[in-house]
Amino acid sequence: IIAHDGMHGSLAPGRRWLNQSVGQLCLGVYAGFSFRKLDAEHHRHHRAPGSTEDPDFHAEAPRAFWPWYVKFFRTYFGWRELMLLATALAVYLFVFRVSPLNAALFWGLPAILSSLQLFAFGTWLPHRHKEEGAFADRHRARTLDYPWLVSLLTCFHFGYHHEHHEAPHVPWWGLPATRVSQRSGRA
Repeated sequence: IIAHDGMHGSLAPGRRWLNQSVGQLCLGVYAGFSFRKLDAEHHRHHRAPGSTEDPDFHAEAPRAFWPWYVKFFRTYFGWRELMLLATALAVYLFVFRVSPLNAALFWGLPAILSSLQLFAFGTWLPHRHKEEGAFADRHRARTLDYPWLVSLLTCFHFGYHHEHHEAPHVPWWGLPATRVSQRSGRA
């Protein structure tokens, strides 16, 4: 989430280098990801959400969770990330003598579960196609109508996804206020 705010320049407004550096640190520690690659792909997502040009969208299965998650995972997790994580795991296991069970329970499992959480609440639910009801506009995104606390716990307010696409410069913690503001403007 911090890296995402860095991609949109809202982590440190006007300080591109700081946004990129903090974003890279967070993504590197999380799973060896490249900020530059994720930044480029994320901006492609914003240019063409829910289309075949959207790297976060599964045009062949726009409603199916698991095929879409596998595509999402494979888009961002490749050989580079696998090698970096394998190296980190080897250091944990053989240098620091961390037990394999602890590594799995306190590092591997949370990483996988968090990727599922991000995908489910920040990508799939907001952008999936439904049989009933089309999207409101070109963003092809909907807001998950959750109370503030549930929205925070599910994915740091990224369920307020239409609002995010309307105002990508707003940091995660500002999305609830943006939602209130946009709703009152439509009333």
